[in-house]
Amino acid sequence: MGIHRYYRPVASILIPAVVLFTAGCGVYTFNPSGKSDLQTISVETFRNETPELGLADRVTESVIDAFIADGNLNIVASEGADAILVGVLTGYDRVVNLFDENDQVQSYKVRMNFMISLVNPEDQSEIWKEAMPQEGIYDAASEVEEDGQRRAAERLVDAIINKTTKSW
Repeated sequence: MGIHRYYRPVASILIPAVVLFTAGCGVYTFNPSGKSDLQTISVETFRNETPELGLADRVTESVIDAFIADGNLNIVASEGADAILVGVLTGYDRVVNLFDENDQVQSYKVRMNFMISLVNPEDQSEIWKEAMPQEGIYDAASEVEEDGQRRAAERLVDAIINKTTKSW
């Protein structure tokens, strides 16, 4: 009987500690309410404010393809969407990224600036809006400028998917 009196204080500390620890092991989410109400999204064709013809269209296609591959949100027409993604290509340039020892261009960097917003279609309010500049580097000897554009667009797509589906 003398041994049991030593276990009571330990049990009174250990049991609440175990309960608190296991209660914190639930599902983690960025959404304070637990799960997003967004299930569908519409992606508008990105507007292009640069002289780079066709670039905004190619980026729009990449974004749509990424949402389809991600599978968290279904792509629908704007009339049936829970949210509308709006993008604007606001700036574009290509600069030298790296010279070799003979001052010859070794690689270039494509820089694209985007303004991206997610809009509530019911009242046209912005759910979020963010400037998303992106860069893509390509080898001057073996690649073309479109390779740099593609790499920058891939980074943009990743940023949009993360912001839209994982930052609730």
